[in-house]
Amino acid sequence: MTSSQMPYWRLSGFYWVYFASLGVVVPYWSLYLNSLGFDARSIGELMAILMATKIVAPYLWSWIADHTGHCMKIIRVASICSTIAFLGVFLDSSFWWLVIVMLLFSFFWNATLPQFEANTMNHLGEHTHKYSVVRLWGSMGFVVSVIVIGVLLDEFGYQLVPVSVFILYVLIVVFSFLVKDAPCTSTHIEQGSILKVLKQPHVMALLLICFLMQMSHGPYYTFYSIYLKQFGYSSSALGWLWALGVIAEIILFMFMHKLMPKYRPRSLMIIALALTTLRWLLIGAYVEDFLIVIFAQCLHAASFGLYHAVAIELFHRNFKGKLQGRGQALYSAISFGAGGAVGTLLSGAYWDAYSPQVIFSAAAMASLLALFVVVKMNRLERVI
Repeated sequence: MTSSQMPYWRLSGFYWVYFASLGVVVPYWSLYLNSLGFDARSIGELMAILMATKIVAPYLWSWIADHTGHCMKIIRVASICSTIAFLGVFLDSSFWWLVIVMLLFSFFWNATLPQFEANTMNHLGEHTHKYSVVRLWGSMGFVVSVIVIGVLLDEFGYQLVPVSVFILYVLIVVFSFLVKDAPCTSTHIEQGSILKVLKQPHVMALLLICFLMQMSHGPYYTFYSIYLKQFGYSSSALGWLWALGVIAEIILFMFMHKLMPKYRPRSLMIIALALTTLRWLLIGAYVEDFLIVIFAQCLHAASFGLYHAVAIELFHRNFKGKLQGRGQALYSAISFGAGGAVGTLLSGAYWDAYSPQVIFSAAAMASLLALFVVVKMNRLERVI
């Protein structure tokens, strides 16, 4: 399939609504839980569920999709199930009830994106460097939702959060029926057992880098909004700051299709990790300096946008043929799943015991360690 035949707007529309839901969950779900009276440890544990289900769910569903060859059917089933399961949020707000409900809806919700990423890359064919041009619409959806909800929260309160998430989940279901599976091509040859791929040193290094990178994001995704609230930032200000980071990401995505063919992934990954480390240090030390907070948010272009585009490309290169879906699922499981869950649990466990500055400094150490892995493993340069 040529790039001109690609269902650009349908793919982009799915990304829009999916990341619009993230634009509510990521910045505001912890604030919603806080409004219910949960402490930092409980919030960390509940938020970790969203990450932890990414360890199992994406790979399980991708195995089914890779063996059936119908990943969009899997996405539709998962989207419907996650929407139904999410209704449980409205029935009770006790800790253990929310544990069950969040386990259920996130188990299905986290199954969708890796499969959709694999389907998008297959639709792109030989034009995978144009992935960011499609993916940027997801970032735009995030920006719109995070700003709109941030403004409305000051007026309508935090009960608006679950209502908004449910509406967006319904829209995800709708858009999942508008996208078809990419036609099979003969350009990709299956590499055999996935264990054979995983045993390669450069793949193990890539998995470690992704784990550490998302581990460093734990405090940010869980406590950034609460952290700013403690220093007097309004809900609308939070929305605009979250949006600013994603706007910077969008701008980067607009140019990634030109950067990817010109620069080696290893060089781009080094830049992303170095700027991520700087970002966490600035957030921890200068939260009261609004201009520095703005600058730190602009670095989201590197800490997520640049890193994610490079990681998606590297996993696409290494997991070919019928391993593509499971490759993207592993990326989600190891990074956003295991790495995100560990970072979230640790930040929740120590948020009240130590200062936020210490927590964000620890996050900077995790991304710095990932940078060390990339820089030192020179023999792996052909891939990372």
